[in-house]
Amino acid sequence: MNNKKNILLGLLGTNLDAGPATSARWSKWRPSIDLCRHEDFLVDQFVLLHQPGDAPLANRIRADIELVSPETRVTLLPLAFDDPWDFETVYTQLHDFSRQFGFDPDNHDYFFHITTGTHVAQICFYLLTEAGYFPGKLIQSAPPKRQRTGEPGRYFIIDLDLSRYDLIANRFEQEHRQGTDYLKSGIKTRNEHFNALIQLIEKVAINSRAPILLTGPTGAGKSQLARRIYELKKARTQLQGEFIEVNCATLRGDNAMSTLFGHLKGAFTGATKDRPGLLKSANKGILFLDEIGELGMDEQAMLLRAIEEKQFFPLGADRETRTDFQLIAGTNRNLLSEVRRGRFREDLLARINLWTFALPGLKDRREDIAPNLDHELERYAQNEGVLVRFNREAHQRFLQFAQSEQALWSANFRDLNASVTRMATLAGGKRISQQIVQDEIERLQQTWRGTHDNGSTYTASSDDELLSHYLGPERLAALDLFERPQLAQVIRVCRDAGSLAEAGRILFAQSRKKRKKTNDSDRLRKYLEKYQLRMQGSKLIGTHAGKMVKS
Repeated sequence: MNNKKNILLGLLGTNLDAGPATSARWSKWRPSIDLCRHEDFLVDQFVLLHQPGDAPLANRIRADIELVSPETRVTLLPLAFDDPWDFETVYTQLHDFSRQFGFDPDNHDYFFHITTGTHVAQICFYLLTEAGYFPGKLIQSAPPKRQRTGEPGRYFIIDLDLSRYDLIANRFEQEHRQGTDYLKSGIKTRNEHFNALIQLIEKVAINSRAPILLTGPTGAGKSQLARRIYELKKARTQLQGEFIEVNCATLRGDNAMSTLFGHLKGAFTGATKDRPGLLKSANKGILFLDEIGELGMDEQAMLLRAIEEKQFFPLGADRETRTDFQLIAGTNRNLLSEVRRGRFREDLLARINLWTFALPGLKDRREDIAPNLDHELERYAQNEGVLVRFNREAHQRFLQFAQSEQALWSANFRDLNASVTRMATLAGGKRISQQIVQDEIERLQQTWRGTHDNGSTYTASSDDELLSHYLGPERLAALDLFERPQLAQVIRVCRDAGSLAEAGRILFAQSRKKRKKTNDSDRLRKYLEKYQLRMQGSKLIGTHAGKMVKS
């Protein structure tokens, strides 16, 4: 049984509620008074908002309500609108009122009368109720179908909790599915973890303008997902600006500052004209900073201020530029580790780490290879205007290999895209044969073994593969098992470090504190020499089978 009291809130209708000052007013429908006359809707308290100058009318309306509904307590509340037709003024006043009123939804049911007041005020009541600032339902009243003296008219309660309505809820669910399918490029993915991740991203994307951080290995689809988020928000008219993308690994020195923040003519040598910069170009849109971990510390500091205060100084400027964009950042690095190494600002990470989503690599989504294979063939057909298909045996053979542990997919979807492109290009008669598949499998295996002669970067997927790359299979086999993890970790640090000294500082960070004199470079050099490894600048070099290999 509901024992809550009904609290009605509404604006005084200076025209509809007034009527003549004589008894003739009772023959007229007056919404604020007549709403309190319904036997099936009892009003325990009516909070009547009015302009201070309308106090005499408000007192007369209160007296009339007390005549027709003695059980209704009327509270008059002056609320000054400088301009009742100015949306910003009215919304601000009603918003402030909602925060100060002291609603108690556990003990009271609230109804907000939207029949009286200006259209602007009615719209603001609706928006504040829909947003949850007014914790109740809207109520609309109307005169009787036939004007008859003594009839209170009609009323309609509007519940904005749309989840209660099956048809609307089903429509929302359909739109939700369409949103997640759109973020997945329409691919019917089967990996449960990935599907749940995309559902969460879709919910965040349409409900938040806060920064989003996409992590994951190179080629996992961060850039494509960022653009899809933009297009989803754009379709919902949540954005008016553009999608601006840049790979931070391509930015260095003054070029980084100028590219991101812009410059004025003459700011530096070669600055022959003004440049707005990408942050300004992304105003009202989305800025996607891929590989954000590659940004320099100065750029990070300026970016942090631009995110927090929506303004920054272009190079050579003495006046700030304003911009309002949503940031999506991508990285394949562990930014927390970068903070510990002093390469990334802790305050910037804290600011962009509100929504962090780790995209899995393709080898962790092997059940999704089949639908993605079909998708890549469709992309090839769209780009080249040629429809290419596998014959059945070839399709089975490629999937058997692609879904096996033999397939490393070290470059993730870039590997898959390149593989499909090669096979489709070589397909005679628009059919990919078993021989084409077998050749492609061998090509992929050779690539992942790092034996190409074209200088391509080697990517290892395990300690043994990493060690085999630098030491060779025979020397790897001669290593004790307990040596392998330590050496693999040292190699990884050396590959990521900019020099022998930097790698030494990272590796010996704790033990060096106990020494009065430290020579990290010499300690690391001796360790590497034990395994016939050495650092040459920022490159780690090893030898096996008479050949020199580099990171």
